[in-house]
Amino acid sequence: MPRFRQTSEILKLMHKKEDIRNIGIIAHIDHGKTTMTDSLLAEAGLLSPRIAGEARALDYLEEEQKRGITIKTANISLLHEIGGRPYVINLIDTPGHVDFTGKVTRALRAIDGAVVVVDAVEEVMVQTETVTRQALEERVRPVLFINKVDRLIRELRLTPSEIQDKFLRIIRDFNNLIEVYGEPEFKDKWKVDPQKETVAFGSALHRWGFTLKIAQEKGLKFSDIIEAYNHGEHQKLAELIPLHDAILDMVVKNIPNPVEAQKYRVPRIWKGDLNSEIGQAMLNCDDNGPTVMCITMAQMDHAGLVATGRLFSGIVKEGDHVYLVGVRKDYRVQQVSIYMGAYREVVDKVTAGNIAALLGLDLARAGETLVDIAHKDVMVPFERIKYISEPVVTIAVEPKHPKDLPHLVDAMNRLSIEDPNLITTINKETGEYLLSGMGELHLEIAVKFLQDYGGGLELITSKPIVIYRESVSGKGVTAMAKSPNKHNRFWAQVEPLEEKVINLIEKGEITEEMGRKHVGNILCKEAGWPAEEARNVWAIDEHRNILIDMTKGVQYLQEAREMIVAGFRWACRAGPLCEEPIRGVKVKLVDAQLHEDPVHRGPAQIMPAIRRAILGSFLTAKPVLLEPVYRIGVSVPAQWVGDCIEIITKKRGKILASEQKGILTMIDGFIPVAETFGLSTEMRSATSGHAFWQCTFSHWEKVPENIAVEVIRQIRERKGLPSETPTPDMFIDKE
Repeated sequence: MPRFRQTSEILKLMHKKEDIRNIGIIAHIDHGKTTMTDSLLAEAGLLSPRIAGEARALDYLEEEQKRGITIKTANISLLHEIGGRPYVINLIDTPGHVDFTGKVTRALRAIDGAVVVVDAVEEVMVQTETVTRQALEERVRPVLFINKVDRLIRELRLTPSEIQDKFLRIIRDFNNLIEVYGEPEFKDKWKVDPQKETVAFGSALHRWGFTLKIAQEKGLKFSDIIEAYNHGEHQKLAELIPLHDAILDMVVKNIPNPVEAQKYRVPRIWKGDLNSEIGQAMLNCDDNGPTVMCITMAQMDHAGLVATGRLFSGIVKEGDHVYLVGVRKDYRVQQVSIYMGAYREVVDKVTAGNIAALLGLDLARAGETLVDIAHKDVMVPFERIKYISEPVVTIAVEPKHPKDLPHLVDAMNRLSIEDPNLITTINKETGEYLLSGMGELHLEIAVKFLQDYGGGLELITSKPIVIYRESVSGKGVTAMAKSPNKHNRFWAQVEPLEEKVINLIEKGEITEEMGRKHVGNILCKEAGWPAEEARNVWAIDEHRNILIDMTKGVQYLQEAREMIVAGFRWACRAGPLCEEPIRGVKVKLVDAQLHEDPVHRGPAQIMPAIRRAILGSFLTAKPVLLEPVYRIGVSVPAQWVGDCIEIITKKRGKILASEQKGILTMIDGFIPVAETFGLSTEMRSATSGHAFWQCTFSHWEKVPENIAVEVIRQIRERKGLPSETPTPDMFIDKE
């Protein structure tokens, strides 16, 4: 284990909360986050200054080195002095590539401030907007770093006044994001302004940067920087105005310490009672309070599962008896450590306000809440971390040699621990192992991880397949289905769920765990549901479907409730059109007749009957197929705009807007995920590699009817189902 000169100093400082800063670095892909982080690392003495730009210390997975983009979130502690006073800066690196947005969301929970990196050439992009919005939602205070200024001088050869216009435009666009997504009480305080040292300018690659204050102190004008480049002397800039001073000064002066930050962040990210003992301890970041930690990352390494997170109150040390609220299990902490780059340094204890890594909590996952055992019954968990996207592309994976199957299953389990945005399923009937993720790159990297985990597994993967959803556009008939033994009957009716309710489910504002009354109140207030429907919600399914009990005085219904809900979930997992999940449907249980003898109304009787009633009514409710749609943002030089628009519209895309930003045009639009495979080759050849684009999952949309028939046929063929779509009579029984 390499020990760095600073572990002991950092431990001393960790007790002085005013001198701690927990920050993250967030940006659009390739805007230069990790390169900037290296420069900060070199300063904190974890890497020699000479190799910092090339080494990319945080990208310690070879995969990232090869592709040059950050995939896993790493965490380090840095030391920075201002006026002789040392500060500890906990730095959480987050991936900017859209396929990994889930990891960005988790890192935001642990930090109080974020340095948003924006490329001076490309300006504010789609992903900059997504991550800044997420940061503001978690009450994370942003400061701005405008990177790649060297490209304005060397490649675009802009004049100082053009460069100034560009800077002002970036700052204006960024402040607009804060205006739109910020909360009223923070909006004006948090807008960035070069005069207030909340904006830094520089080049991460050449390791120089400045804020206005630094420039004034050093007597530096912008023309001096242009001169240095013209004379090929830009190395001197790194000595005169080193990047780390600009960034870390800006962070220490503008981003709050944990004591200040928790006062306003805890009410936002924790829904418990703020006047309780735990609430007060967290608001005050109190070492003597109950131990509370929010876990933001779970990773496997040679020592076992490492859970990393932020301690909001109390102290955590080896041997502590702790409790994980989500999985309802208690553990003893086997080891406590802090991060230094890619290494963990073992320490005896970590105090509130800091980031810690714990060993020995096997079931810990990102988003889990840890509390000391004494408070296990009163702890309200941190709200479920909301991931912005849901997986929309699937591939089937199988080992080349059947003997490797156990390794593959094991590796897939580990993968789903580390990345909740990946869903791994094993289809028992077809024996396929399916991986679902955010896009092609996400899955490519997942497969690479599987090969490495399994010690060089040889895998065969299918072409990527888009995941569809089935839904309805009208009201269905009240369908009756009998159980296989003909002793039980159920009447169910299906209709579309309102957009408003789907949004409430997506935002996590209504969940099953809340209890019926609470859900009922929200549905009455927000969605205007009649009380008898709102109060009788029995289940909310992961694919945004709701089951409502509308029956009156049915005998034995409560005893059968669990089985009815299970039947509803089964129906929602695979719709009748082509066995894709059902989405956005309201199912009403209208009536039921149950046999008096429990033997005749077991799960094997009730579940299939409920499923058939739901699917029968579904087929009469004008069923439709939904496909996932990406929001696409393209930045391209003006002469290729026409070609890009043509490619997008040819692929059933819609153009929302295109605007000129300096020499580049930004095209904003929607494109169905199904049409994006092979998009990169077409775009590159049409624009000779000048277009940059990014897709983020946006919404589900109805597939046009002429295409839907063919898509359904293909999916049925792939799944080995009979070619013709079922009719309602196959599910509905006659009286």
